[in-house]
Amino acid sequence: MFLEIVSPEETLFNEKVDSVSVPGVDGNFQMLENHAPIVSVLKEGTVMIHTHTMEHIEFDQLSGHFETHIDDDKILTLKIQSGTVEMKDNKVTVLVD
Repeated sequence: MFLEIVSPEETLFNEKVDSVSVPGVDGNFQMLENHAPIVSVLKEGTVMIHTHTMEHIEFDQLSGHFETHIDDDKILTLKIQSGTVEMKDNKVTVLVD
């Protein structure tokens, strides 16, 4: 599936991912490929991006926004204050403040 994370200033992330977990107002939830369409409001918390491989990701572009955790799982994290998420047709769009 494809993930796009956008702030008012710039596009922060625009890559293919395995899954993404977001801090919904009723609790954290994860979206995988072929997830049912959804729109949700997000609260302060951490977006966790699970990538299959990070070989294609430009880390210079991510610096200052993301923390990386490279171990058996390839995980990027992004702390947000609030936002919204939409999942439709295997594309996740996260709008963050």
